[in-house]
Amino acid sequence: MKFGSSGVRGLASELAGRPSGLYTEAFARRLVSSGVQSNSPVFVGRDLRDSSQAIAKNCMVALAASGFQPVDCGAIPTPALALYARNHDAAALMVTGSHIPADRNGIKFYSPHGEIDKADEAAITHYVAERSNVYCLPPAPLGTAWPMRHNEAIAAYRERANDMLEPDSLSGMRLGVYQHSSVAAELLVQVLQSFGASVVAVGQTETFVPVDTEAVDAATIAKLKEWVREFDLDAIVSTDADADRPLVADENGDLFRGDLVGLATALFLKADTIVTPVTSNSGISKAFGFDVLRTKVGSPFVIEAMEASHRAGSIVVGFEANGGVLLGSDCTLNGKTLTALPTRDSLLPILAVLSTMASTKKKLSRLRGLWNLPVCASERLQDFPAESSRRLMDRLANRDALQQFLAPFGTVAEVDETDGLRARMLTGEIIHLRPSGNAPELRCYSEGPNESRATAVVALTLERAQAFAITDEIEGI
Repeated sequence: MKFGSSGVRGLASELAGRPSGLYTEAFARRLVSSGVQSNSPVFVGRDLRDSSQAIAKNCMVALAASGFQPVDCGAIPTPALALYARNHDAAALMVTGSHIPADRNGIKFYSPHGEIDKADEAAITHYVAERSNVYCLPPAPLGTAWPMRHNEAIAAYRERANDMLEPDSLSGMRLGVYQHSSVAAELLVQVLQSFGASVVAVGQTETFVPVDTEAVDAATIAKLKEWVREFDLDAIVSTDADADRPLVADENGDLFRGDLVGLATALFLKADTIVTPVTSNSGISKAFGFDVLRTKVGSPFVIEAMEASHRAGSIVVGFEANGGVLLGSDCTLNGKTLTALPTRDSLLPILAVLSTMASTKKKLSRLRGLWNLPVCASERLQDFPAESSRRLMDRLANRDALQQFLAPFGTVAEVDETDGLRARMLTGEIIHLRPSGNAPELRCYSEGPNESRATAVVALTLERAQAFAITDEIEGI
């Protein structure tokens, strides 16, 4: 178990029972030390993976044993839970593994001020380490029934969405919603229909499907292409499991990458400042008139930079290459105030992209061409041990070794070590290797002159990384 880019993650079997209770007790202690009254409510939500309900119950038992009042919000989008807690000046925790495989899970923690920061994570980790050999999950009192607030929390999130667009602003659009096992599957259909769109629900599953919006597999892309043809769709939208990250595909079934989704949202909101990790498209820094700040990957880093950059009257938007958008300041839409929600949200960027299509009367493929950003690609090696990632990163920290590793792509011009190794080649192409903070995976991002080249660069780079993991040698790869 460890904290990644958003929350603590690990195998579901390692989190269930005692560990989830211990992490929750550590969170409760951190809340008390920060001034939160111990009898305060803490809202608890979960996604739809098989292990989440039992883990959420453990968390509520641990909260009650720590003197807090757990409130069960059920299966709910993470941003809906975060909004509801924020509206009530309360803490929250969300049981979700987000996009990681079904045998894994995690917990995201929120103080009354929003997502916990890295200092909070460190304190929680330290407490868990000290107590891991002595902690026992207390039994739930017989007949325990926690207060339920699912409907109220969903209604507040739905009401916020109502203020984002004008009535009937999506009228005439034919949209697909890829439902899989997203906790927002039905909500997304309802919201799009409320703005006048004709909606076709596709791909609902009984079993849990982990959808990584930053590394969509070939089989899913093939389905998207099949659905847009079969149902004559203008676009397909979806989310990851806990609905804090959007997935958008154009009228051809081609992905509208997360950093393009973020750019569309920033333009839609007339943002002054964009905060985004180094993995996002480099072209955003050179166009559109925004102040652009780059961070490490992970919402805590984005939130910290948003808070530091906020100025009175300015609009600050954070987004990540995975599509998650964070609103760092209040802004005005359609004469109404859209309040800040500095946590990943899928609904705002989906509506921003669709509204841009409707107002410009342009297909998504056309918008992608008009913005003319460098073409990006990304993929991952799954089940790639953390130790292999560490050894590779240590080896490539040597500039000669990095040049040898990237020799098939030309000469390395400069290297950014903000998060992993991001090399810019003399050709202008970018190759970025980064170990995942959430799972045993190695991620690769690239920018190139066209999609086929960017995709090929990612594939060959990961092939060479896999070869290194086997041979522990760069020479001769």
